[in-house]
Amino acid sequence: MSPTSTQTWWNWAGNQRAVPWRVLAPRDTGEVAAAVRAAADEGRTVRMTGTGHSFTGAAVAEGVLLRPDRLRAVRSVDTATRLVTVEAGLPLHALNMLLDEHGLALANMGDIQEQTVAGALQTATHGTGRDAAGLVSQVAALELVLADGSVVTCSPDERPDLFDAARAGLGTLGIVTAITWRTVPRFLLRAQEQPMRWDEVLARTDEFAEANEHFEFYWFPHTDGCLTKRNNRVEGPAKPVPKLRYWLDDQFLSNTVFGVLNRVTHRAPAVTPRLNAVSAKALGARTYSDTSYKVFTSPRTVRFKEQEYAIPREVLLPTLRELRALFDKRDWRISFPIEVRLLPPEDAWLSMAHDRPTAFIAVHVYHRDRHEEYFQGVEELMTAVGGRPHWGKLHTRDAAYLETVYPRFNDFVALRDDLDPDRRFANPYTRRVFGD
Repeated sequence: MSPTSTQTWWNWAGNQRAVPWRVLAPRDTGEVAAAVRAAADEGRTVRMTGTGHSFTGAAVAEGVLLRPDRLRAVRSVDTATRLVTVEAGLPLHALNMLLDEHGLALANMGDIQEQTVAGALQTATHGTGRDAAGLVSQVAALELVLADGSVVTCSPDERPDLFDAARAGLGTLGIVTAITWRTVPRFLLRAQEQPMRWDEVLARTDEFAEANEHFEFYWFPHTDGCLTKRNNRVEGPAKPVPKLRYWLDDQFLSNTVFGVLNRVTHRAPAVTPRLNAVSAKALGARTYSDTSYKVFTSPRTVRFKEQEYAIPREVLLPTLRELRALFDKRDWRISFPIEVRLLPPEDAWLSMAHDRPTAFIAVHVYHRDRHEEYFQGVEELMTAVGGRPHWGKLHTRDAAYLETVYPRFNDFVALRDDLDPDRRFANPYTRRVFGD
């Protein structure tokens, strides 16, 4: 392993920057361990990045930055047990294709597949689901390099506390070098996408959540327009979106045209409500079925900044009504839709859905727009109901707040004190959310 040239690192949205002391691209777990030991000898911190899709400073490296580009090996695929072990740097889209080739799939996932498997896991990436939970609930084992350079594995049977903590550990307990996924047989999803007005969506949210395996919706601010999405398993054959319709809806309207609209609203915020009304009407109803990961995910080329909070499921509807009321009180001009998703309880200590049925509310702004006032107003609303911020999305919470909303937070901090007393894996973000 040789160092790459020192360089400035930026995340995908362009709002996080780092100039590490040294950049390395390890080829295997042994080289990761060697890099950690060398960093310790020099008194430097070390962090492994993913693809930079976190909006927080989770991946910022002040000392040694490890790039996962060479850690992409597929270690094993067992179709009998449906356990699949891959290295940390494999992108989700490559994992999805690998699983599909072997008749397997992830039970649930988020709406993009560009992240590395470790990066997506460590920030508790999730989708929406009635029964199937997020990525942290689909892991059978982890391989980690600890702060002393030792290599350990953990699972429900081997070091179970480390397993429950490290599944969503932000790389602070150890550097994840390999993940064993618990997969399911490959399946098709039937997607029903239907525009609907605000009042009807809120009146039927409970109905839709109970009747569908995966339900989510988007609300276009300054309008009554929403887009609902209901995904359910079906038998074949697949009936995917025709190529022309896919290009029109998912490439041209959702990305090219939407990008143009955001450049316009960036320069002229006053036109945002009128253009949002156009966006809300542009996406019509459609029904199709396809391989699960092709339905779960979609292309995203318009860059943005995002904040997402996980709140108790039972307060979703009143919180949404209060959020909409804020738009009448504040001088906000927001071009991006607000996304609402649901998830069952999870057992990973720092999953945003830990130990409670959860609703997620995500707000976005165009990457060139200021976000502070909007995100602060939404955050005040979410924290008033015990909201938990997404680890990879912008927020201002610190350890003093987070210990009040995570039942196992202090257990996590104690384990971190034991495994990394010198804070070899720390950075400014982890110091804020976990304490020094």
